[in-house]
Amino acid sequence: MESKTILVTGVAGFIGFHVANRLLELGHCVVGLDNINDYYDVNLKLDRLAQLGIDKIGAQQESKWTSSNTFGERMQFTKINLEDRDALPKLFQKHKIDMVCNLAAQAGVRYSLENPNAYADSNLIGFLNILECCRHYNISRLVYASSSSVYGNSDYVPFIETANVDHPISLYAATKKANELMAHTYSHLYGFETIGLRFFTVYGPWGRPDMAMFLFTDAIINDKPIKVFNNGDLSRDFTYIDDIVSGVTSTLLKPSDSKSLYNLYNIGNSQPVQLLDYIEAIEEALNKKATKVLLPMQAGDVKQTFADVGALQKQYNYKPETSVKDGITDFVNWYNNYYN
Repeated sequence: MESKTILVTGVAGFIGFHVANRLLELGHCVVGLDNINDYYDVNLKLDRLAQLGIDKIGAQQESKWTSSNTFGERMQFTKINLEDRDALPKLFQKHKIDMVCNLAAQAGVRYSLENPNAYADSNLIGFLNILECCRHYNISRLVYASSSSVYGNSDYVPFIETANVDHPISLYAATKKANELMAHTYSHLYGFETIGLRFFTVYGPWGRPDMAMFLFTDAIINDKPIKVFNNGDLSRDFTYIDDIVSGVTSTLLKPSDSKSLYNLYNIGNSQPVQLLDYIEAIEEALNKKATKVLLPMQAGDVKQTFADVGALQKQYNYKPETSVKDGITDFVNWYNNYYN
């Protein structure tokens, strides 16, 4: 396959880092973008970048970052905000970008209750700026992160892309639904392809510290209680990062026989797990019991997620292969190595 130059936003984030790494391994060129905000531990983000060959020297400015020989000139990095309407077009002007993978966003359902403006800035204004750059710089394909949270508290499972998603129960979910509508408009008006991926509870090595896998493992190892919401009566379609990356890179690189320029796909494991069973699997991997604090339902959370991945499987031969048990073992091994 001919080498492509792909802009990966949110490249210091969990999914963005893994996607960039896979693209580089496949021989493509990656222009990485991230604002490296302090929503969670900045050092974890910097260490992800170091794995990609991006080393920080001096202050956090574009001219003060350098690429080591890991991937050579095929990996470039720029520290800017998506909502920077002046800087983003300059990035497109500087690099001959073929396609865009937009994974940058203000993440977290619960945090959206505390800091809603961050979601408007990154997820709405930032995404609009991405769409405008795709329009003006002849980008052929935009793959962007949506979320399973758009389904809200739907009782109809498994979740399928044709279901009504007009009732989000968090601002985060509302911004993701808005992204899908914005992408549809730009595909219709300006004729470039947009593919939205509704991610279902991604976990694995280098994961985010605010996600259940990380929180539970960290608490159990450090003899702290874990918070179990809705008294444990929750289920999630936990999806291992390698399976997610395979799906993302396929939608970026493989041709589609879809007749539409606008497409949405669920990307999950399609095998939901009860939260208490998930905790038990972590306990087994750690060989240590958790102290559980049972709490009521958290505002903005949903009771269940369950992905129908038939559409993605049909179009891109997507097939998740990692069991929750194996995925948890991989995460625990990474956690122990990373935190010694």
